[in-house]
Amino acid sequence: MTLNRIKLVAMILFVLPITAICIVFRATPAAAITPALDDPAAVYKAKCAVCHSPKAEKSYDPAIPQDKQIEGVLKGKKAEKPPNMPAFEPKGITPEDAKALVEYMQALRKPAS
Repeated sequence: MTLNRIKLVAMILFVLPITAICIVFRATPAAAITPALDDPAAVYKAKCAVCHSPKAEKSYDPAIPQDKQIEGVLKGKKAEKPPNMPAFEPKGITPEDAKALVEYMQALRKPAS
């Protein structure tokens, strides 16, 4: 076998199947995974409910002033024991988004009328 035939066989046996697998199983775009920031309920469910529970009952005090809560969402907070509150500002949450999220969490804690 000549060197060119060996290269051709190697390409057919290795490179093409790997390329086909990459095309078929390509990753989902990040935009499809990240919830819309204009929907605080979706953001809360995706990012917050894991630690704070679906009704914001764990590790959340609605009596804390709203500006401190917004700062906690944006900058994060070190807890007395792990897990710590991560900072969401580097992940694209704006102060307006954080305010909407805090208002949503406060609404979850209000008793139903």
